[in-house]
Parts: sequence; structure tokens; C-alpha cells
Amino acid sequence: MKKLLLGNHAVARGCYEAGVKVATAYPGTPSTEITEAIAKYDEIYCEWAPNEKVALEVAIGASIYGRRAICSMKHVGLNVAADPLFTVSYTGVNAGLLIAVADDPGMHSSQNEQDTRNIAKAAKVPVLEPADSQECIDFVKIGFEISEKFDTPVILRLTTRVAHSQSVVEEGNREEIVFEYKKDIQKYVMMPAMARVRHEFVEKRLRDLKEFAETLKINKIDIGTKEIAFITSGIAYQYVKEAYPDAWVLKLGMVWPLPEKLIKDFCMKFDKVYIVEELDPFLEENIKTLGINNVVGKEIFKLTGEYSPSFIKKSIENKEIEVPYKANQTLAPRFPVLCPGCPHRGIFYVLSKLKDIIITGDIGCYTLGALSPFNAMDTCVCMGASIGMAHGISNASDKKQKVIAVIGDSTFIHSGITGVIDAVYNGSDILVLILDNSTTGMTGHQDHPSTGYTIKGEQTYKIDLAALCKVLGCSVVEEIDPYKIDQNLDKIKNLINIPGVKVVIAKAPCRLHRRYKFTISKRYIDSQKCRNCKMCLTLGCPAISIKEKPFIDENLCLGCGMCEDICKFNAILAQKE
Repeated sequence: MKKLLLGNHAVARGCYEAGVKVATAYPGTPSTEITEAIAKYDEIYCEWAPNEKVALEVAIGASIYGRRAICSMKHVGLNVAADPLFTVSYTGVNAGLLIAVADDPGMHSSQNEQDTRNIAKAAKVPVLEPADSQECIDFVKIGFEISEKFDTPVILRLTTRVAHSQSVVEEGNREEIVFEYKKDIQKYVMMPAMARVRHEFVEKRLRDLKEFAETLKINKIDIGTKEIAFITSGIAYQYVKEAYPDAWVLKLGMVWPLPEKLIKDFCMKFDKVYIVEELDPFLEENIKTLGINNVVGKEIFKLTGEYSPSFIKKSIENKEIEVPYKANQTLAPRFPVLCPGCPHRGIFYVLSKLKDIIITGDIGCYTLGALSPFNAMDTCVCMGASIGMAHGISNASDKKQKVIAVIGDSTFIHSGITGVIDAVYNGSDILVLILDNSTTGMTGHQDHPSTGYTIKGEQTYKIDLAALCKVLGCSVVEEIDPYKIDQNLDKIKNLINIPGVKVVIAKAPCRLHRRYKFTISKRYIDSQKCRNCKMCLTLGCPAISIKEKPFIDENLCLGCGMCEDICKFNAILAQKE
């Protein structure tokens, strides 16, 4: 049956049809929907793991036991999972193991533009790169076949536009695949003596994969009618075909290892071959090492950001593609802001009032606290970094500098706990502010170990963050209501001066989460009482705008009441029912 599927949903469908038994992930845009879609299939065990390292380890266990498994993550998640990745490359698999990694050219929702192909090459594992939703289904199946045939994990590399675009697919039936578990210490116990033997295996496997790539059907040539030629893969293939529909194109479905003879033979046919790939010159550099010198790549194509058909056309011919329709007006800029009613807003309002404090930030909705009007965050590097960086700053300043680490509940479980252990163990003097909104908010309200629910909505043990921090040895652990602005300002001012590692948990559910029901009492501004001081605007709430005086859009207001709390003239009131 034909359907229109998102690329991520197509990966999930491919897993179902390929007989996958275990699917693991940590949510991260643009990969999140893969695991959410897989969770709808009763035949597949599915979980949100605390982080990508654990997720991959769970999938490795399933694979070794003899059941096909997939682990999904965004590109920076592969950094977290690198430890098991590089070693499972040595151990190999039993049943197939697929690692779906979504890169983010253009950094729509990421802190960097790293290219997963480089990590795959370093780990010596093959990479498949689909260009549309049908290929997502097909490449998942091919990936499992390659994994089992060559005893290797396989990386399925997506990019944002493939993951989040829809195209037509043909759905198939599920095939159950089961392998027998056999104890094999030489293969699965990576002590030095065994690992040396397995390294030899890995090198031979890479040579065998290169030979296999020469006849792999997903490495194919589109015959053209014009004397212009391209080598490309993934979403860039779609851009090339739109810009140059009559060109010769070598489309690589397996981008590592490369089919060297196929590439050489293709390039020999033309005076010049354009290599089109987003981000790093991965294909270009590896092709040039084959002694092929008639290729053109990053000399004319940029290293950063996304491509488009127009960009490719302009880079080659300095011509734009004709657009049949172009809007006459452009939208006013819409800056990223915390949602109306967001509990994080009250915390950042408080933090913005503190003086001579360094605030180390983390990855989540709350990263927006770095922007105007709060400007209440000084760093943001990676998940969990806020606590370790705060500890580093405190000790570099002989503990005279006051530092606050801001981290979310999901991020704290992902990689913040070890930072607290380090800070307590080494006698740090920092305040850790955990913004607990009872969800993984930024990626779309996924559950995690302190929400009390699994990915399938089943109730489970709920980790108590306050109890956990007490057990870790923090000198003070307190929970606060983030909406009580004046109380919280006084409390944080006092706690910052107490020695040791202090933890404050600002606990209030995300206002947009469907699980939680709120009594909404919308606010309005009494124009007669308003002195036009504009203090309410310093909350940065999208529901508050200004004409001659500030006013509240009742269609946006979620009734959190923070604006009422900070108005010194009692001009903001609750609407009567």
C-alpha cells in the first residue's frame, strides 16, 4: 500500500518490516520521530534511554542475543555513544545492528554542524545515506542485511531535510528474524589479546565492504543527456536532480566505504565532475586520494549550512533557478522565545536580577534564557556541561566567584549526575539549578526516568531528583515553585552564599504538556492603573505586547500570573469568570 511518510516515520516502518525486536534512543531533533513512530508497533520493544551511550549499549545487547536492533540519535548524540560504537565495531554483531544518526546542516536545532561520516570512517563502520522516504525504508532493510553479512554495525545517516520531509512509500509486510545466541568470549570480550585479533578482522571487513560496494545496487548511475556530471548522495542528490535534471549523476547510497572502481570509471568519462555534498568534503577528499583530479567540490560549494537547487546552480553557472511564484511581502522576524506560561521564565527573570554571578547553561528550552530580555546565561556547550563548567570556574577563581549551573530535568539525568558527583567529591562551591518541567520539552514532550512514564505511556518507577541529590552529598537540596518570583529571588541570593554544592529544583510542569491539567486564569492590564513603566515587558512573554501602553493578548495568555506578581502598581488583574 502506498503512503505519504515522513523520512523518520519511514525509518520506523523499515524497522518494522525488517523484523526489528528492540529500538532504543535518546530524543534529539531531527531524529526524535523515529523512535516515537516505532513505539506504535506492539511487536517492537522500545525505550527512551537516559542517554545515547546507554541506548546504544542496550541495542548492542539485543543484537548479540540474536535480535535485530536499532539505536537512534542526533549527530551530537553519537559523541556520547562513541565509546560503545568504536568497540562494537571490533566485536561485531549477531543479529543486525543499525545506528540511525540524523545530522543537522544549517543547525536548525543543534550546537554544531559535525558530519557523522567522519566518525563512521574513524570507527571503521559502513554508512548508508538515503535521499527520500522510500529509500529510508529500503536502506534500513539493506543495512540489516549488510550488518549480518559482514558482522558489523551499520550507520544510517539522515539529514534534517530527509528526516523531516515527506514522500511516497510502498509499505510491505513484517519478516521475523531470529538468530541463536552463542557464547563467544573471543568475539565479545574485548580484552587486549582478543581485541588485537578482532582489529585484524575489522581491517579485512573494510576491504571486503569496499569490494561489495562496487556492485551494491544503491550505488547507481543516472544516465544523462548533457555533458555535465555529478557525484552526490542523500538530500544533495535531490537538489542536483532539480537543478540539472539532464545531468549524469553517480548517486552513492553507501558513502563509506566507497566503491573505488565505480567512481574511477565514472570520472574517466568526463573532463570535470562536480562533487555535491553538504558539510565536510568527505566524498571529495576520499575520492581525491584515489588519484582522481578532475573533480570540483568545495572550491565552489560552501562548507557550512544547507544547500538548495538554486545554490548549486548559482555556484556552477552564477545563475538562479527561476521561481514560478515569489511572495511580495516578507514576514516580520519572529525571534525564539519561551512559551507563554513557561515556568522557566520566572527563574530567568530572577537570575537576570543577580549581580556578579556567572551562569553556566545547558541544552534545552531554557537555553533561551541567554537571549534578551534576560541575558541570564553565559555559556552553553553540550548536555550536562553546565555543572562541570561551573565547578571549573569556581575552582579557577579560588572559589570567590559565585557560579550557578542551570540544567533541565531530562538533561540532568542524561549527563548532569556525574557532574554533581565530581563537584561534591572535590569540595566545590556552586549552586545547581535544576529546571524540572516533568518532560523533555524541547524535542516535543518525551518522557524520561523522572517523569514516571515509559515511551509507550506505561507507568513506571519515578526517580526523585531531590532524593537523588541528597544521596549524592549535596549540602542543600530544596524544591521551589518557579512562579513565585519574589520568594525565589531571596532564596537564591541566600543559598548562593552557603558553602558547598547546593541544589535548587524549580518544579512545575510544562504548560503545553497534554498530560497536565491547569486552571487558567487569564490576565489583563487595567489601562487606568498602568503607569507605562514597561516592567511587565522584561518578562519577555509573547502574550504581552505594547501599543501606547502594554496589553495582554488573551488568546496567548495561559494565566501563569508572573506578570501580575512583578507589576508594582497592581495594574495587572485576573479576568473574572
